[in-house]
Amino acid sequence: MGKIAFVFPGQGAQAVGMGKDAYESNESARAIYVQADEALGFSIAKLSFEGPEEELRQTANTQPALLATSVALLETYREQGGLKPDYVAGHSLGEYSALVAAGVLGFSDAVRLVRARGRFMEEAVPGGQGAMAAVLGAERSALQALCADISAAGAVVELANVNCPGQIVVSGSAEGVAAVVERGKEAGAKRVIPLEVSGPFHSSLMQPAAERLAAELEKAEFREAQVPVVANVHARPVTSGNELRELLVKQVVSPVQWEDTIAFLIGEGVDTFVEIGSGTVLAGLIKKIDRSVKVISVNSAAAAVGQ
Repeated sequence: MGKIAFVFPGQGAQAVGMGKDAYESNESARAIYVQADEALGFSIAKLSFEGPEEELRQTANTQPALLATSVALLETYREQGGLKPDYVAGHSLGEYSALVAAGVLGFSDAVRLVRARGRFMEEAVPGGQGAMAAVLGAERSALQALCADISAAGAVVELANVNCPGQIVVSGSAEGVAAVVERGKEAGAKRVIPLEVSGPFHSSLMQPAAERLAAELEKAEFREAQVPVVANVHARPVTSGNELRELLVKQVVSPVQWEDTIAFLIGEGVDTFVEIGSGTVLAGLIKKIDRSVKVISVNSAAAAVGQ
């Protein structure tokens, strides 16, 4: 058997009801939600299980809710004697779940950090001034060149998530993203779909959020990783706690190199990916990168028990 990587989803994977069966059926999972509620001072469990959806979709709520779900399902999976990883990685917010899984961050610290991260990201750019869009079918280099051209004319737009071949998300000013929507065909795009988000995430416009987050990260203890964490910023493995802390600051203003992360892991001999958390977003992306690898989705207590 080849190597195993645990991967953890980010924003967009949330759904009302996520994690509820783990909470109801597993004491360790329940303890994670109790810790989260105590750390945050309100019930993220209730919001995750019952909604309302509009409230769950708010970035400052989505991030701790997804983290708690991923870690609760991780605990459930571990108790079932699930596979052990050779590497861990997470998509954007999911990197925090990966850091908990690798023993770098304690869960209570992580849930407080992502709550603050979500708030800082929401507040970094006034509403309506930033935007994001999914670009389908464009080559990375061609889209990069188009974004550079638009940005040089004064409307900032940058690559935000390089998810898989043919799926890249751009982020920046409302004008910059609108220009990509209008001119996407110049980069070979088949479609450009504006996204419903509360800000221009993973762009240089998030610098105020990165600076505020850096101050919070300094207060948390970062331990050496027990398992290498493949970082979003450069798609390379890291075990140093201090380096991982620095990368979380850069991550806020840098593109998520997900396609490169998966390609690196496959190059290192990973042939089994275990996606732990709400939904199956990452499973879909991984299969678009390489159909030959095995992907296990642990998105419920039943799925954790069934593996």
